[in-house]
This record gives sequence, structure tokens and C-alpha cells, in this order.
Amino acid sequence: MRRTKIIYWIFTGIIFAFDSLIPALTSNTQVAIDGIHRLGFPDYFRVELTVFKVLGGLALILPIVPRRLKEWAYAGFAINFISAGVANWVVYGFGAFAVLPLVLVVMLGVSYITYNRISLGNAQARPGNQYAAA
Repeated sequence: MRRTKIIYWIFTGIIFAFDSLIPALTSNTQVAIDGIHRLGFPDYFRVELTVFKVLGGLALILPIVPRRLKEWAYAGFAINFISAGVANWVVYGFGAFAVLPLVLVVMLGVSYITYNRISLGNAQARPGNQYAAA
């Protein structure tokens, strides 16, 4: 269980850094604005996307967030990463801009799997739980 928690926090921390913290700090730079415009998105989408990325990242790293909200955050990040990979592939061709979001999907998958293992382990540890081993 300890190893699973370490893996979870490493991968979740990377997702939080790459897709919540860095965008929150850099979304108003000219490079980010130009990048969004080159992909064909309106400027308000950049702001909206940044807000949801930060909220989703906080949902993943804060332990007080309910499980269902974390599930939605995982789904949102998966859709975001896959869409980013496709959009970058269409605009720039298959390269680093298209591959990085797909690598992040794999990392998100590792985070999701380890999160579920930890949650299942915690549920089994509680007495009287319906998931406890018979």
C-alpha cells in the first residue's frame, strides 16, 4: 500500500504541475495566447480552460474532495489531454506537441489506477464496510 501511495502522489503531482500549476502561471503570456489562437480557439477559451484545469488539479490533490468529484476531474483531464493531442497533431503534425498530451494521458491513467487501489484498500480497512473481504 505504501508503494502504491508513493506512485499515486508522484504521478498525480506531475499531472498537477503540468496541467494546473504551470498553465495557471503562464496562461496570460503572449506565447500561450498565440498558441491558443494558432489552434483556432477564441481567447475566452484559454481563460475558461485554465480555470477548469486549476479546479481539476485541486480536486485531484486535495484529500477532502469527494470521490465522485475526483472521478469527474479525471474524466475532464483525459478529455483535455486527448483533445490537445489531436488538435496539436492536426495543426502542427505528429511531433512533440502531439505526443506530450498522450504521455500525460498514460500518466493520468497510472494516477487513476493507483487512486482506485488506495480507495479500495481504505474501504476494506473500515469495519462493517460492504467492500470488506468476507
